[in-house]
Amino acid sequence: MRRARTAVRLFLAGVLLAVAPACGLTSGSPMVDDVEPGSVGAGRPLEGAKLTVTSKEFTEQLILGAIMGIAFQAAGAEVIDRTGIQGSVGSREAVVNGDADAGFEYTGTAWITYQGNSKPIPDPREQWLAVRDADVKEGVTWLEPSELNNTYALAMNQANFEKYRTRTLSDVAALAKSDPAAVTLCVEGEFANRADGLPGMERTYGMDIPAGNVTQMDTGIIYTQTAKGACTYGEVFTTDGRIKSMNLVVMEDDRKFFPNYNAAPTVNSGTFEKWPAIAEVLAPVTERLDNEVAQTLNAKVDVDGEDPHQVALDWMVAEGFVKEG
Repeated sequence: MRRARTAVRLFLAGVLLAVAPACGLTSGSPMVDDVEPGSVGAGRPLEGAKLTVTSKEFTEQLILGAIMGIAFQAAGAEVIDRTGIQGSVGSREAVVNGDADAGFEYTGTAWITYQGNSKPIPDPREQWLAVRDADVKEGVTWLEPSELNNTYALAMNQANFEKYRTRTLSDVAALAKSDPAAVTLCVEGEFANRADGLPGMERTYGMDIPAGNVTQMDTGIIYTQTAKGACTYGEVFTTDGRIKSMNLVVMEDDRKFFPNYNAAPTVNSGTFEKWPAIAEVLAPVTERLDNEVAQTLNAKVDVDGEDPHQVALDWMVAEGFVKEG
């Protein structure tokens, strides 16, 4: 059945893409999951709605987009899948201009990238409130946020953790002062130069890490090198599945330097006015999302090679949010 559903999705996607130039349609394919209400969607409050779901192109976003679409289907909506749009701005603009109805977005991305602020708000709730209020004029409605916070962090392997016993970035700063050679970093080039990356972290925590102790590399290599112990600390994203699969220890950002990137549903305000039940459909799902859930789901794709949509569907069924028909 799973293979059959996947084949149907791919076939319908091809049909729509083929006719799009002639009919002026935007690319996208129907979600055709055979799902019924579980703990979400009872009474099918979105019956008659035709909703387009969007996301960015990386693993976590593909999973979140599928989760949203599956919830909408269980609640009775017809759903068009426009997930996987390259770059943050594309999926954002789709919701703003109505090409898409909804998608999960990150509070820090909205505050800094879309709304043009340079200083993040340390408290996650206040950050969400500020983003929500600022986006009213853009025609975007923010629903309640999740605890899923996809932000920067430093992590180390178990052997180095046993050796140095650092648990917070303040501990790392203290180690850098007492034993400078012990603190070596593997980071992305962007992180090495961004104000909300390494320079700002060093300034906030009073670190002075020699340039020779910092190695710049691609994201994927950072995880493998950190796991091997080639560097004491590696730059990671807190919801990345490789943290769990490689058994890395994440340092707490005890001075709350890194921006909050909590995932929350964003809905075109016109759509939300017409279909306010979207909030009640998504609320229990969003409430369940946290970093541990994200790491587990992301690992199924990035480590185990599973399909993001199938991962989302399996999780929605396992949690009892929906039932397979």
